[in-house]
Amino acid sequence: MRRRLRESSESSVTFDFAPMVDVVLLLLIFFFLTSHLAASQQALPLDLPRANMTVEETPDLPVVSVDRSGAVFLNGQPTDLASLQAQLGPLAAASGGVVGLRADEQGSYGTVVQVMDAIKAAGGTRLALGTAGSRP
Repeated sequence: MRRRLRESSESSVTFDFAPMVDVVLLLLIFFFLTSHLAASQQALPLDLPRANMTVEETPDLPVVSVDRSGAVFLNGQPTDLASLQAQLGPLAAASGGVVGLRADEQGSYGTVVQVMDAIKAAGGTRLALGTAGSRP
């Protein structure tokens, strides 16, 4: 009986770590990509208006944001209305004329209209308006 126990304890069970390492690396890549995409669109603290129907965000679009004080941002970088058209022109052409617009709910309506005029002058043909999602 002792001989049998010794033989069974000498045979070892191996565990292959390669599939587990692959899964962990894929999870890391997924979380890095999703955190980067979310951070690029949520960099500005805007109180967006709420909507009942929403669609997924498209990370390729140029996004113009207007905060509560009326400051204008292009892809998270501060800019002014005078240079917005020149900066947005190549980006709008690359996105097929679609430009994202995110404006604070309490912001200046006049500034948003001026930004929309600059987007149209820069070659923007369609607006993707940013909202905060459906009401709870």
